[in-house]
Amino acid sequence: MVGRTQPINPWPGVGAAALVAALILGTLITVALRAEAGGGFGPADWAALRFTLLQATLSAVLSAALAIPVARALARRRFFGRRVLIALLGAPFILPVIVAILGLLQVFGRAGWISDALGFLGLPPIQIYGLHGVVLAHVFFNLPLATRLILQGWQEIPAERFRLAAQLGCEGLTMFRLIELPMLRRILPGVLAVVFAICLTSFAVALTLGGGPRATTIELAIYQAFTYDFNLGRAALLSAVQLALTAAAALAALRFSQGDGFGAGLNRAIRRWDGGAPLLDAFWIIAAAVFLLLPLASVTISGFAGLFEMPALVIQAAVTSILVAAASTVVLLLIALPMATTIATGRYGIVELSGLLGLAASPLVIGTGLFILIRPVANPTALALPVTALVNAIMALPFALRILVPAARDALERHGRLALSLNMSNKSFFMRVILLRLRPQIGFAAGLTAALSMGDLGVIALFADAQIATLPLQIYRLMGAYQMQAAAGGALLLMILSMGAFWILDRGGRWHVEA
Repeated sequence: MVGRTQPINPWPGVGAAALVAALILGTLITVALRAEAGGGFGPADWAALRFTLLQATLSAVLSAALAIPVARALARRRFFGRRVLIALLGAPFILPVIVAILGLLQVFGRAGWISDALGFLGLPPIQIYGLHGVVLAHVFFNLPLATRLILQGWQEIPAERFRLAAQLGCEGLTMFRLIELPMLRRILPGVLAVVFAICLTSFAVALTLGGGPRATTIELAIYQAFTYDFNLGRAALLSAVQLALTAAAALAALRFSQGDGFGAGLNRAIRRWDGGAPLLDAFWIIAAAVFLLLPLASVTISGFAGLFEMPALVIQAAVTSILVAAASTVVLLLIALPMATTIATGRYGIVELSGLLGLAASPLVIGTGLFILIRPVANPTALALPVTALVNAIMALPFALRILVPAARDALERHGRLALSLNMSNKSFFMRVILLRLRPQIGFAAGLTAALSMGDLGVIALFADAQIATLPLQIYRLMGAYQMQAAAGGALLLMILSMGAFWILDRGGRWHVEA
């Protein structure tokens, strides 16, 4: 059915894609034009470029290297709570960055739990700021993602291969060399490219754990050029370099994520007969769980006391974050739904390409362009919240399309021919079929967008002044003022709001399916 006449009007999707492309490409062109007046790279800019590439490379390599034994252990073992643990591996993706950073500081910081334990042994405390702190935070965020991607690779290997290997007496290194290593050779380049791309555009981590002359990323240098020097030319030049890096990393991620599969099977449940090293597998599973859950536990414990010490500004910032997240979610759905249905027809590849532009442009680069465009005609600070909501929606668009398009394509293939035979209008088909069939996916995409927007600390840092703040920005300000107890309370509130928004919207999309 795909490729023929469809009961879908493609032009709303084409129009939405055109608006997205105009926003992203227009701001990037603006940045490029302004960069001509910015001069060349100085020593500090080259240092930021080197540090950006170094921390992204180390973060990608360490995340993938640690994810391999964790994913292998999860693939080989069956135990009570395994599904819950695998589900929890997705939590850091929607966890607000500032919350995770505060938890890492409370565990690994100079006054953290581990430093206190080292003090009892007469050892010096841990120094978390700088390159090792940035890499530690990136591994915390990306180890679960890398584990899920590699675990998916293990689960794609047909069960018949393991059965045949067991019949031939293959165990240990032989099993790994013949079956698992070819899978890793296919999966790992894509995993490394994805994590590398994510770490290139990480802003909040470098802002809180880096920031020194030898620990400044390009994203942080853009922010400093705005807030400290107000050098738009230098910020634009750095933005252009950032765009080139993220575009190359995004293309590499897309290129390496494609490839041949592992052959067909009978879709049997995978059973492993190579049961060696159970203690080693248990070690990797427990170590990964402790590493991921300990910072969250520390935020929860310290946050309960801090809830009663939060200033009124935190509550105001929380309300602001809720409004921004709600606006981002509405904008995302207005853009993503028509684009997803148009992509599902299989005719307009340019629409899908437009939806992927968000992978190549960082929020600060888009924010830089919008600031340059808005400043001659209006006060950018007055538009801080609408701009933040819009950019957050654009950044979530690639993920939303990956969620919505397969379901839209399935609905079109199943019901499109019948709708045409009934002479159903485009509007009626969209309202009565697409929206109803995609409710679980719509809820999931909306929840993901709301959670990501709620915890974002990016564009708002460029546009906000002392009177405007979202909850992540307010928490960062409290940390900068050394009000750590109040910051912990705000972090717990932000975690509750983010996770709650995701759960409510995701559950709301699925309730009729589970009834």
